[in-house]
Amino acid sequence: MIEDSQAPQNVSLATFKPASFIDFIVEPDEREWKPAWKAQLQQLSLDFGGGEEGKKRELIRKLPYKFYYKFLDDEGRESRMMIEDWEIGQLYWNCLKSAKGDEQLAKEKVRQRYWTEFVKGDHDIYLFLGALMESHRRRYKNPFVIIGVFYPQKQRQMLLF
Repeated sequence: MIEDSQAPQNVSLATFKPASFIDFIVEPDEREWKPAWKAQLQQLSLDFGGGEEGKKRELIRKLPYKFYYKFLDDEGRESRMMIEDWEIGQLYWNCLKSAKGDEQLAKEKVRQRYWTEFVKGDHDIYLFLGALMESHRRRYKNPFVIIGVFYPQKQRQMLLF
């Protein structure tokens, strides 16, 4: 898959099923947007027929943490990949609200969902991966980040007798 992300194929989207999961990691991140990113995020919106042209977009809150899965592939290689999925961000904000602002408790609730329920629970985990343009341009060893987590219930084989 990594080889396919490079020229000439330049694959930028993939579905991947790790052979096994090692850990779910939460690390602190900057709490504010970088000025250049903030400026981009606040650019005037384009009008697509909704009468919103020229209106400044509302700045979305920046997550103060980064979330990662650490796993092994089918060849036994260990990888650590950031989860850039909007769902994990929204889960964090919802958990923070229900935890009445307690960040530690909110992080524990996110971990419980993505590690205890999904990985250790009764789910098959598939990762939707996307390659970042910057990673493609700079030819990073692994240009992918997790842009989605698909977690269907594991199918139990029925008894033959």
